[in-house]
Order: sequence, then structure tokens, then C-alpha cells
Amino acid sequence: MPLPIIPRIGDSVPPFRVDEVDADKIRIMALVLQDPNPIHFDLEAVRAAGLGDRFVNQGGVTMAYIVNMLTRWTGSRAAVRTLDCRFHANVFAGETVEAGGEVIAVRQEGADTLVDCDVWVRRCSATGYEDDPVVGGTATVALRTE
Repeated sequence: MPLPIIPRIGDSVPPFRVDEVDADKIRIMALVLQDPNPIHFDLEAVRAAGLGDRFVNQGGVTMAYIVNMLTRWTGSRAAVRTLDCRFHANVFAGETVEAGGEVIAVRQEGADTLVDCDVWVRRCSATGYEDDPVVGGTATVALRTE
């Protein structure tokens, strides 16, 4: 499903918000992924690592919030051509985060319009966003224009 209007440099990607990172989902994903790192399912391990008293979200799940944002924006997971991210900080159970992005380049490739974006996930609070992203990177999506 193509976007009705081709985005321009500087346009924002509509954000994807997670109002509360769910502790049960963190533990379930640890089981599904067979992730042996106890900071995802053992609060004693979280405390012993000096990370407080809440489960730590998997980095891949936090990055998936960016994929969800891009998919919602483009209408298709197949539109996501590349995603390169760096992990800067942990996300903990109970936190509110938001994936966002900004168009940095638009180019034509055959029948597709390729859109490069800076992307990120940031913590949210009642007063706004933290300046530093917990995940940051770039993505390219392909929009069918014919």
C-alpha cells in the first residue's frame, strides 16, 4: 500500500508509542528467544548486575518498535529494506518509549521510491522525551509509486 504523498527531506515518520513496556512480555520473549541472559527474567540477576529492580527489555524487541513504526507508516513490512541500529541504553519494564524518525533522503529506483530515515527509540516522561535515544540508527524503506 503506497503512501498517498511521497515524503520529503525533513518530514517526520509518524511515531510508534509503547505506553508501558510489559514485564510479562519481556519474560515471555526470553522464553521464545531462548535468551539465557537472566536480566530478562530474574530480578535477583538484575539487581546483581547493578541495573535496579526491573526486568531489562531485549535489545531486539526495542529495535522492533522501529520496525513497527516503519511498517505502520508504509503499510508493509516488505517495504523495510535496511535497518542499522546502535544500542545506547537499556529499556526497563514499566517505561514508556516511542520510536520516531525523520526523512533524510528520497530517491527513485525503478518503480520504487527509496526513503532513507534517521530512526530512534526514546524514553518518554510526563514532561516530554529524553534527548538521547536508547536506540538510534538509519533505515531505508521502499515505496511503490507506480
